[in-house]
Amino acid sequence: MINTTAISNLLTVMADDALIQGHRNSEWTGLGPIMEEDIAFSSMAQDKIGHAWALYKIIQEELKGSDPDQFAFLRNEKDYKCCHFVEHPNGEYDFSLMRHFLFDHAEAIRYEQLQQSSFQPLQPLAKKLKGEIKYHTLHANAWVSQLCRAGEESHARMQSALTACFPLALGLFEPGGEAEQILIAEKVYPGEKALKEMWQDRIYNILTAAALNLPDENTIEPVYGGRKGYHTIYLQPLLEEMGAVFRTDPAATW
Repeated sequence: MINTTAISNLLTVMADDALIQGHRNSEWTGLGPIMEEDIAFSSMAQDKIGHAWALYKIIQEELKGSDPDQFAFLRNEKDYKCCHFVEHPNGEYDFSLMRHFLFDHAEAIRYEQLQQSSFQPLQPLAKKLKGEIKYHTLHANAWVSQLCRAGEESHARMQSALTACFPLALGLFEPGGEAEQILIAEKVYPGEKALKEMWQDRIYNILTAAALNLPDENTIEPVYGGRKGYHTIYLQPLLEEMGAVFRTDPAATW
């Protein structure tokens, strides 16, 4: 029998990442460099928030968790398990685009592996979300390639964005300790180290084709802490904003 505490923790990590990244994506609506990008980031925002809701729903129905809306909007900051990468403000478009590229390729790898999870409720969800995320990665690949071919300044900005994002992106694979080892042994998923290696193999070829240099992991410090409830100064204001309407009457029915 699968350890319910460990699987609930893993699903919360995944859902919280998707929820916060979805809200960050939504902030580009009306502000993108062209209307096409307004539409793209808005669409991806809806997908991410939908992914979070689906995972919270599994926690509720299969693992005796809370109502998804209450779980999403009423927890204290310390109880969220999202990584620092998704918490950071959007900044310039180069940062948001590189975050989108690194995040969505990590998501694609994760859901590809979860199609074979021993935790059965994850299998159909992983298959469905993998199909959606495919279009996110195609969008990211196209823009990274295009901007890296758009002149010296554009290429330099994309390299700077990659250098800034990479230590934060490693936080997507923050080790999960004993609970992670239990899930690996129970074949729920292959573990964060294995996912990170698959992710690095995949993004390396795309970045190399764009003439970008992937930073050497051995020379940088990964940004960890989010999985243990230690967050940036950016998370609490975002939580207050995105839950403001829900908290006016959490018991309301719509």
